[in-house]
Amino acid sequence: MAREAENGSGDAPTHNPSSYEGGVGASRVFVLSKDGQPLMPCHPARARELLGKGRAVVARQVPFAIRCKDRTRAESAVDGVQLRIDPGSKGTGFALTDEKKETGSKGTAVTIRRGLISVELQHRGDQIHAGMQRRAGYRHRRRSANCRYRKPRSDNRTRPTGWMPPSVRHRVDTTFSLANRLCRYAPVTEIHVELVSFDTHSMSAGRPLRGAEFAQGTLAGTTARDYLRARWNNACAYCDATDVPLNIEHLRPRSRGGTNRITNLVLACTPCNSAKGSSPIEVFLAHRPERLARVLRQLKSPLRDAAAMNTTRWLLTEALNDLGIPTHTSTGQATKGIRTAMGLAKTHTLDALSVGQLDHEAGDVIVRYPEKVLVAKATGRGSYARTTPDRSGFPRLRRTRAKQHFGYITGDLVRATVPTGKRAGSWTGRISVRARGQHSLQTPTGRLNVSHRNLALLQRGDGYGYSVRSESAPPTSRKPVDRWPTGS
Repeated sequence: MAREAENGSGDAPTHNPSSYEGGVGASRVFVLSKDGQPLMPCHPARARELLGKGRAVVARQVPFAIRCKDRTRAESAVDGVQLRIDPGSKGTGFALTDEKKETGSKGTAVTIRRGLISVELQHRGDQIHAGMQRRAGYRHRRRSANCRYRKPRSDNRTRPTGWMPPSVRHRVDTTFSLANRLCRYAPVTEIHVELVSFDTHSMSAGRPLRGAEFAQGTLAGTTARDYLRARWNNACAYCDATDVPLNIEHLRPRSRGGTNRITNLVLACTPCNSAKGSSPIEVFLAHRPERLARVLRQLKSPLRDAAAMNTTRWLLTEALNDLGIPTHTSTGQATKGIRTAMGLAKTHTLDALSVGQLDHEAGDVIVRYPEKVLVAKATGRGSYARTTPDRSGFPRLRRTRAKQHFGYITGDLVRATVPTGKRAGSWTGRISVRARGQHSLQTPTGRLNVSHRNLALLQRGDGYGYSVRSESAPPTSRKPVDRWPTGS
């Protein structure tokens, strides 16, 4: 029965759309026709009615979708919805909306925008970047210790056209994947995406740049060493030693994600440079808080996220065009203006709701948004590594190549029925499989071990972990609206 519910075939028992992991308090539920075509999202109460009367079956658990058994798309009224995307480096907001024209108080036509479904996608680019750095460290150590035959490869290797680092490519791929999925579950007629752009040069300087400074940089005509000597008065930044050889020191070590930005560099004498090594500056100067505060004043926020967004903005737009749906872009300044005028808080999902043209001065308004946001965290589908390395990068033990054990893989959404013990009852969550068949189930109250015999599959793992959060700000509408019930 779990397999039938997953595929949307066969008769399923009555389901509560608000009882699942991704359906708690959802403002709308995805609806598919009997031939699998997307229809207009419906209210959770309507979905419960259709399921209870046997007119629909569950097509997917998270995000929750039902499939009608007695209705085709041709027999339904489908007005279409808009998909709005607010890209981000660590997270991306999605909002499905519908718009309609109404007559305002002055007799003019105004646009009324309503939020139907909100999704927040959490990327794992930082994990991918850390994994690539760890692998590079393993290889560098093996070469420098002269313990392995692998020779260093040259740095002049050519890369294929369109190549991007895996951590950056991941942001484009996951955003496109989720957008494609939402277009399969909802009748999307337009896509609106925010075309972000950051001036990293001015952000690095902390002020607007013009003229020669903008064209050639703030250090035009000088060198990094000369700048640091003037900045630190030809003295060590850690002990104020003068008239000694001074080295260029990274405040945040390269091994811990530090960069070569001028704000991450100081001058240090040889003893201080050796004593600090690769330890964080907060640890090295923990016993001297005044000196630590003075040095940290030079540090500025990293520009890695801004650079990643500048790199992926056009690639994401080109990828969305491949969906065959009209795609429109807007600026971040326009999104901020609409969100501020509507009195909404700063979140990815509310920014996504504000993406696209909306003339609030003429009376256009956002009247509703979902109270609950579905959070999709990218978890991946496992590792390709065949061995588990030790601290030096050498194989410590061999990993099994089988990912499926007793019909389940890590990440599957299951319902566990525990017959006895202090955890007796019915539990729903995602599992981590074990070869012996005693799988680990993640529940809101913690983990518990469950035999594979007591599990029922609800949905296959798709590389994402799902949860629900409340929207951070209360609704602030300029127009009286009827509140949508959350579907209890």
